[in-house]
Amino acid sequence: MPADANKKLQNTFLKDLRARHPRLRDAIPADVKITAMYRGERHDFRSKGDLLLAGLRLAWVSDAFLAHLLYRVKARLQGLGVPIIPRIAHHLAIIVGQVAIGDPVVMASGVYLVHGQVVIDGIVEIGPEVVISPFTTIGLRAGDFNGPKLERGVMVGTGARLIGDIRIGAGATIGANAVVVSDVEPGTTVVGVPAKALPRNTP
Repeated sequence: MPADANKKLQNTFLKDLRARHPRLRDAIPADVKITAMYRGERHDFRSKGDLLLAGLRLAWVSDAFLAHLLYRVKARLQGLGVPIIPRIAHHLAIIVGQVAIGDPVVMASGVYLVHGQVVIDGIVEIGPEVVISPFTTIGLRAGDFNGPKLERGVMVGTGARLIGDIRIGAGATIGANAVVVSDVEPGTTVVGVPAKALPRNTP
């Protein structure tokens, strides 16, 4: 394929991908609510101003939440074609929370980053209500840009590694330090290296 045609395909792919990012007005309130809920704080906000104050407080007390906001800003500005500022936001997220979320990552509204030390890269999709613990890597295999797809309500434990073009079903739990290289069925708990499913409780 000629270089110009390949470049055009890449640009079209990135444009389509960035169009899938949620708007800030949807993503940030959902992120504030789920973060406050998991932190055991009030999350039934009385007004937009109340929610805004809660978001500012969370950004002050939680490096992971501030880094998460910076990722949201980066993704939105990239979708709008704004230069330079998205890269600044990306580097600030790394500095303040050690959170590195790559450009091809699409994260739904309402995701909770427990703490920093999180790396997500490749063509990765993170569904709503996903909880991501620290020291976690969600990414691609060498030579394949397709990364994991995490469906709604997935819980990712501390130190887990999710690698390659895999799907983690809704409500699944990834145990601490697990290395996941294959699909996980919805509602399943997996542990170990490589990760294997725990037997379901039976009556």
